[in-house]
Order: sequence, then structure tokens, then C-alpha cells
Amino acid sequence: MSEPEIAQKAPYPTEVEAGKNYFWCACGKSSNQPFCDGSHKGTDFTPVKYTAEKDGKVFFCGCKASGKSPLCDGSHSKL
Repeated sequence: MSEPEIAQKAPYPTEVEAGKNYFWCACGKSSNQPFCDGSHKGTDFTPVKYTAEKDGKVFFCGCKASGKSPLCDGSHSKL
């Protein structure tokens, strides 16, 4: 499997709504970061579904290296 592109070396702070599904871009090619826009077509990547448990702010991974994808775990600080 190829490596994802680094969209940015920082998380994307995003307001989410409880019960709503979000599809995080895993390939790094989406022009709608941090969400999928279908740019992964023809690659080994697929978006990651995230269902918000509660209303509030979450931090979606921007570097695509998080061990807790789709959420940031600080991996960008090691890049």
C-alpha cells in the first residue's frame, strides 16, 4: 500500500453534531480536507467513517499518520 499525502502538519479542529456521520479523507488528496471528496478513486485508500458521539469540537488528523485515525494523536509533531 502506498503512503498517504500529508494534507497539513496540524489537526483540523471541526465542530461535529451528535449522531452525524463524517467521512475522513485517508489519502490526503481531497480538496475538502479533512473530509473525503472521492479523490482516492483508483488508489488503495478508503475514507474512514466517524460517527460523532456528542455535539462539540473534535480534531481530525491532517497528517494522515495518526494511530487513532480519524482523530489526531499528535503524530504530526514527529514529522
